[in-house]
Parts: sequence; structure tokens; C-alpha cells
Amino acid sequence: MVYVDDFNAPYRGMLMCHMLADSTEELLEMVDKIGVQRKWIQDAGTYNEHFDICLAKKALAIKHGAKEVNRREAAKIRMSRPGHPLFHRTKQSIDQTATP
Repeated sequence: MVYVDDFNAPYRGMLMCHMLADSTEELLEMVDKIGVQRKWIQDAGTYNEHFDICLAKKALAIKHGAKEVNRREAAKIRMSRPGHPLFHRTKQSIDQTATP
């Protein structure tokens, strides 16, 4: 799944948001579909791997199946990934809530 958040950071006359995905492959497939160059990937191979995209590209990503999330949801996605400082704590709390 590919996600786009509701961050609206001004950058060179545009508003930008983050696009992240469950896998690098999904993320790269989406940037190819929406016309973003792969070289703009940020933090490649880490829990924070993402692209900063303008709102016009966000609309295209949504049209191609990306899910809109708020910043809190995007942070939870990042925290659920190995390498994030809170990964083990987050996994433990998820495991504890799943136990009957």
C-alpha cells in the first residue's frame, strides 16, 4: 500500500506532502506512475524512506490508489518499521493488545 500524508509544507511556491509505502517496490512503482523521478527518494532503505511530492502529484497518487493518511498515521507506519528507535516498543504494545 502507498500512503500520502496531510503535511502541507511550503517549498519554492508549492505545498509538499510525504509519500511512503509498505515496500520500496510499491513506492517506486507509484513515482513512476505519477511522474516523479526516482532520484528524489529520501532516506532510501531506512524506516523513513519516502518522497516529498507536491499536491498535484498527491492527487495523481490518490487517483492511482494511494491512501490518504494524517501525520499521526504516517508516524505510526514509520514506527512499525525495523530501524525506527521505537520499533520494539511499538511492536510490544501491539503484541500486548492482541493477547486475549
